[in-house]
Amino acid sequence: MSRSLKKGPYVNEDLMKKINKARPEDKTMIKTWDRACTITPEMVGFTIGVHNGRQHLPVRVVEDMVGHKLGEFSPTKKFIVHGGRKAKEEEKEAAQKAAAASTATVAAPPKTA
Repeated sequence: MSRSLKKGPYVNEDLMKKINKARPEDKTMIKTWDRACTITPEMVGFTIGVHNGRQHLPVRVVEDMVGHKLGEFSPTKKFIVHGGRKAKEEEKEAAQKAAAASTATVAAPPKTA
């Protein structure tokens, strides 16, 4: 459920103070733990370090992100890989094909005119 129009979007006041003090051309990362904060047009151009539960991931804010939440751009879970034996076999075959292709291009002598 979204927030009421009367209240407006949730924006962390402390984060906005930090953004108003900083300049976009500075390469410093503004750290925040507030993943529920809505991205506003004032944040465009800044790099915000959004906490994912373990570390602060840098999020470079662009115009297309306005209206979204900061937490959407800082994943909290790391995807490993699906599959078992079959996936490992396919990966092994793909590696062998890549190795064969690289040796074929290296083995060909260069043409001289």
